[in-house]
Parts: sequence; structure tokens; C-alpha cells
Amino acid sequence: MSQRRISPYGEWVSPITSDLIVSSTISLGSALLDGADTYWLEGRPAEGGRQVVVKRTGDGLVAEVTPPPFNARTRVHEYGGGAVLIHQSATYFSNYADQRLYRALPGETPEPLTPSAPMRFADGTMDAGRGRIICIGEDHSDATLRSNGGYPANAVIAVSLSDGSHEVLVTGNDFYAAPRLSPDGSCLAWLTWNHPNMPWDGTELWVARIDGDGRCVDAQLVAGGVDESIFCPTWSPDGILTFVSDRTDWWNIYRWERDTVRCVLQMEAEFGLPQWVFGLATYAYVDLTTIVCIYTNQGIDHLALIDVGTGTPTEIVTPYTSLSGVATDGQRVVFRGGAPTLPGAIVAINLATRAHTVLRSTTALEIDATYLSAPESLAFPSEEDRTAYGLFYPPVNPDFAAPEGDRPPLIVFSHGGPTGATSSALSLGIQFWTSRGFAVLDVNYGGSTGYGRAYRNLLRDRWGIVDVDDCINGARHLVAHDRVDGSRLAIRGGSAGGYTTLSALAFRNVFHVGASHYGVGDLAGLARDTHKFESRYLDRLVGPYPERLDLYTARSPIHHIDGINCPVIFFQGLEDKVVPPAQAEEMVAALDRKGIPVAYLAFEGEQHGFRRADNIKRALDAELWFYGRIFGFEPADAIEPVPIRNLG
Repeated sequence: MSQRRISPYGEWVSPITSDLIVSSTISLGSALLDGADTYWLEGRPAEGGRQVVVKRTGDGLVAEVTPPPFNARTRVHEYGGGAVLIHQSATYFSNYADQRLYRALPGETPEPLTPSAPMRFADGTMDAGRGRIICIGEDHSDATLRSNGGYPANAVIAVSLSDGSHEVLVTGNDFYAAPRLSPDGSCLAWLTWNHPNMPWDGTELWVARIDGDGRCVDAQLVAGGVDESIFCPTWSPDGILTFVSDRTDWWNIYRWERDTVRCVLQMEAEFGLPQWVFGLATYAYVDLTTIVCIYTNQGIDHLALIDVGTGTPTEIVTPYTSLSGVATDGQRVVFRGGAPTLPGAIVAINLATRAHTVLRSTTALEIDATYLSAPESLAFPSEEDRTAYGLFYPPVNPDFAAPEGDRPPLIVFSHGGPTGATSSALSLGIQFWTSRGFAVLDVNYGGSTGYGRAYRNLLRDRWGIVDVDDCINGARHLVAHDRVDGSRLAIRGGSAGGYTTLSALAFRNVFHVGASHYGVGDLAGLARDTHKFESRYLDRLVGPYPERLDLYTARSPIHHIDGINCPVIFFQGLEDKVVPPAQAEEMVAALDRKGIPVAYLAFEGEQHGFRRADNIKRALDAELWFYGRIFGFEPADAIEPVPIRNLG
């Protein structure tokens, strides 16, 4: 073994380059099953972030279903999800460019099913007996926008397979999701909620009979309300409506049997997820008496079988610690899996033999595990005698060591949402930093999912307080334990994580540099300008707007520029409808006027989150270069400099 080279943290040479990340990796959506065939979505940065439907036959042949320029991505709720439906070898998908539904038959070029119109579609289920797809429709017509305060109207609709016309089945509420048809086609279940709730706050599960004309009649409320979140309604093979509810503080699985709701298995674990996107599934029926499910306990995901009669769980052992999107045909279970040192993958498990097969990996490269930092689960004290959580990644590189006595710089990652969670799956975006000599703390601050409803509700009325407390206390904990350099602390985040980043810089004096990726600087501006799905989100996180404008002003970094005394870099997509570019531009201008070192990179054609390879690469490299200038090291990578205002 060769001797390690002594070099300062930040200057280590790493094989995990930005070029590798964007050229050799893809993202993977949940798998869909159709007979012996398996389908999934691939997000390809090298193709401008195009979402491609891919099919793998039972005998292992893999082919694209949606050729260029098709992009299977819906913009319902702006975040999308649920863009693809497979039925008897036919693929139905929402195309990003025009938001029309298309149909792709085997071996044929996709053809439009719906007419050109200001309508978006998501989360479809096949109603084959009536020749239609039941899905969520989002009407963006001028007349609807005028009559609805500038917002689209959402409804459960039915789209004809013969001519693409649609009719409204259920309407009247602000939002709908997860329309699911019973096995015999006689009943339809769906989720719905109204402002100011988000779906993890409270939703309602309804079921209706479908009459001879295909309309929903005799609708009945099954479960849910303003303070009960219902998730993933699913019918058993014999027509028992099943769903996930957090009525006991944890998202557990329930069945609606003879008009009575019964818990299948009560655990202090999460069988549900925050419904940021459509089409999420954490469980499915293997047969009449068995459910296969994913649940989260203390930040780690597990795969298990549950006997629905006895509630007895049997864990299926896998090498994966992060799982999502489970599906089954009764013989196999397919899911998306990841682990700290394993690339994300679409994985199939044979239920009889428990053997698993990787159907598709996020990267074809064999990454030397000696360059990978395995996360340590961290629980640390925060304010009000609370415990907060995170994943700590120490710097790892077999070729380099730091000078004796040095401690690594720390980057605190603040996840988006803010109702979200960190993942233990391999992230090359994190390994990019750790293999260069940075330590990373990925924080599951109060408000994150995976720890029960009480923990999730910690951000109610206290966004910009609890999350900031936990990010700061996580950094202080590592400094106190001599794990990191207390004079080189960075914080970064995207979207809501960008707001936490800017708030930590504006209201506290702990971090020495920050990076905001499409983050929020003006809460009132966000309340006024964001899209329908999140337009009342801040009512619960901050307070009703404009009635509590005082709180919005008090917690907005744009109004507290005097508190920011360290360099900040901003990254922004210019077509972002969730956090518009004005948010970043106002912060940059204000910091520039104050004389704070500030950099701003704006990307044409990008929305909320970057999907194009060249932009992902530029953002990674630019952030590294920026930290190098601030912390006084020279990255080993050849990086185009970033213009920094006010840096002497």
C-alpha cells in the first residue's frame, strides 16, 4: 500500500468528479409492473434531464419506450410524479413539453391521446371496462385562472381512450390525489384536502360507487380530516380498501372492513411519506392475506411482509438502507433501493428464494469503496431539551491525509421541504465533498419525516427557528467533540433548505460561509408569488398571510441583511415557478450593497432543482471553488473561476 500524501483538507484529489457525476449517473423513478415486464423512469442529466420510460422484459431485454424528444414528466402541483401508467403493454405518459397524455404501443412511436389544451394530468389508474383512464386533472385555462384567483383547478377526471376527451368525476376541493379503482371496477377511492393543509397535515379518504353512466355516486368519507394524514389508498385483491394513517402519531397501515377501520400493524415506525409528488407507494398486496411494505425506523428503511390477519411482520433482509416505490406481482417484489456504499438501483427480489437482482443501477461505474464515506447516525442535543438527528460523513480518501492536528472543514446540509428527510443511500453529491477532505452533516432537523407526527409538527409556526437551531447545534456538537474545525463551518441547502441556510446566516453568527440553491429570502414574497400547491404552506409554518406580516418580516433574511457577515453564493434556475428568481436576485443585490462577498450563478432553462448535466457540473465545481477562496485552499480540480463581488 502506497504512503498517503499529506495535503490540506479541500485539496485532496478525488476520482468522484463533477464530470463523473453528470456523465455516468442517472436518477431512477419507481418501478411499474406489467405481467413479466418491469418499467421505470430514468432521469438523464446528459440529455438535459429528460425523463425516459424504460422497459425490461421478463427475459432481460432492456429498451427505451419513449424516444427523444419525449420527456415523461407532469407538472401537476409543479412537483409532478405519477406521470406514467402501464396497461397490457401500452404505456400512457404525460409529456413535459405540452403536458398532453400520450400513448406508446409496443414498437410504435408515441401518439397524443389528449388534445392540445391547458390541462395537465397525473396519477392515473386504468378503468379498462369503461375504456378510460381515471386520473388527476389540473385545469390551467384562462377562464379557470380568472375565476380561481389566478390558480388552476384540480379534480378527479376520466380521460377517454377513444378520443382523449375528459369528464370531471370529483371536484369542489383544492386538491386531489391517488384515485384508485377497486378490482371489480365498482368503486373509486381518492384522497382530497383543502388549504391551508398540506397532505402531511391532513387529508380525507373518500370512496364512491360508480354508476352505469360511469359517474361517482354515494360518496362516503372513510378516514382522515384536518389533523389526520392519509396516504397510499390501495385495494386488496378481494376489494378491501387499505390505507396508511397517522392517527396514532405514526403512519401505520389500516384496512376498512365492513365499514370499520382496523390497524393491520401498530408500530412506532413510519409506513408513509410526505406526498410531495404523486404516485408514491410504500406497500402492496402480494396475495389476499399478505402485504409487502417499506417502513422507516430511526432513519433506516426496512422491507417486510405482513400477515394482514395476525399483523405479524417478517423482515426481508436486503443490503439496502433506503427503499422506496414498492411493487409486486405476487412472485417478486420490485423497489428502488440504496445504501451508503451501494449505488441506487431498481431491485427485484424473488419471494420464494429471497434472491435479489439489480435490474438497473444509477451508475454503471464501479466506484472504489475506499473513497466512500459511510455515514454515522447522529443524535445530538438541541434547544428545549430536544434531540435532533442527522447523518455525519467524515472525510475519506485512501490517497491523502491532512497535516497532523488539522480538523476538516464542515458543510452542514439542510434538506428541502422543509417536510422531507435525509437519506442513507449513496449520494455522489455528498461523496464529492468528503473525498476532497470535507466533513458533511446531513441534518434531519425538527420537522423532518421519519420520526413520527410530533417530530414532524415541530416546525408548525416555527420555521426558521427549529430548523436553524438544529443545524447550528449539530455543528456545535461536532466542534465540541473535536470532529471538525470550528473556524471553517459552512451551511448549504436547496429550496426550503436554502431558506434555513440564509436564516442561519442572518440570525446567528456560527457559520463562516453559505450556499443557497434556489432558496427563499423573502417569506412574504414566497407567500404572494409561489404556485397553488404551496401557496398556503406557510400558514402553518409561519402564520396566516397577510394577517401575520410581522412574523414574515421578522423571519425573512432579506429584512435582516445586517445580520449576514460572511460570504454567500447563490444558484438559481431562471424558470423556477416554486421559488422565483427574484428571491435570489434581491438577496444578492442587498448583500452587494452591504459589501459582503457574494456570487450568483443563474441557469437558463432550469426550474426548481437542476436537471441538465452542464448546470449540475457547474454548480458543484463553483461551490467548491467558492469555498476554496473563502477557506484559503486550492482545489485540485481545474475549475472555471466564479465572479465574486466585494472580495478583496
